[in-house]
Amino acid sequence: MPTLLLLRHGRTTANSSGLLAGRTPGVDLDAYGQEQAAALPGRLAGVPLAAIVHSPLLRCARTVAPLCEARPDVAVHSDERLIECDYGRWTNEPLKDLAETELMRTVRAQPSAVVFPEGEALRDVQHRVVAAVREWDARIAAEHGPEAVWLACTHGDNIKAVVADALGMHLDLFQRLLPHPASVTAIRYGEPPLLLRFGDTGDLGEFVPHTEAAARDAHESTRSPVGGGA
Repeated sequence: MPTLLLLRHGRTTANSSGLLAGRTPGVDLDAYGQEQAAALPGRLAGVPLAAIVHSPLLRCARTVAPLCEARPDVAVHSDERLIECDYGRWTNEPLKDLAETELMRTVRAQPSAVVFPEGEALRDVQHRVVAAVREWDARIAAEHGPEAVWLACTHGDNIKAVVADALGMHLDLFQRLLPHPASVTAIRYGEPPLLLRFGDTGDLGEFVPHTEAAARDAHESTRSPVGGGA
């Protein structure tokens, strides 16, 4: 099966100022986030990409822009299903003001029960995002073959929801996961799905084909390796 590289967008002005951006239009990368985006082509140097798919929000489009410029031959798609959670009335509120609310305690302890005021349920977020990445993964496999690598740029809670699904974790456990801005999480939807990387902010050379590391990874990820793999 193809390898999915889940990229969280780079750090934003809302991240650095402590606001819950949600779907607020126009939220852009801050100076550090721009550096993270600029570093992405180098981190993925030599890794063939079958497609780049991203959330329609500005911060995701800005994050993949340097990569798209460096790879003009790669198809780029915006998918509404990869958009950030609709936090409703919580949108653009300071996180410090939300931290001690009763709903935030539920967000931490039982996310599957959370419906944001005038917004979206976290269980619905997981449903749409998982459906999107699995559908894209099947499409990439059909069009580019089982060795293909593709990238999806989305948001933190979305990545946590996808990882929880791949690992067979209940949504109520997804708060134990923390992908940092501009980090890459790699998943291969085999039997069973395998988490190859989580929250990686460094070099991604292991996904360059025809290298010893890539050959070992491809061999071992056809199944769950006994002994944990090399």
